[in-house]
Amino acid sequence: MELVGALETLSTVTCAGALVIWMSIGTLSRSERSEEFAQRLMVLFCFVAAGSLFGLHYAGGAIFGSRNLARVMAVVCIAVGLSATLNIKGKEVQGEPNPHAIRRARLAEEE
Repeated sequence: MELVGALETLSTVTCAGALVIWMSIGTLSRSERSEEFAQRLMVLFCFVAAGSLFGLHYAGGAIFGSRNLARVMAVVCIAVGLSATLNIKGKEVQGEPNPHAIRRARLAEEE
């Protein structure tokens, strides 16, 4: 039973760490070095969380009363970890013009 408790604690701490980094990525992305560090730390947290969640499932633990939820959350952690490796700073991802760029273009036309 101690293993299940340790896996629950580890998964909770790593998921919370990844969440905090995800919420503050805008602040952490002010320099390329801090952005890269934050991304790598988030990937590490996500993969450790996924491993602990898989371990929790196979050790017989449960999350919110469901044994299968740990596996689902582990897969979500893997997906978030993989997406955190993408560096999209400064790249057009939506394919639509940025409202700030449109405003700057209009101001340039008026001058």
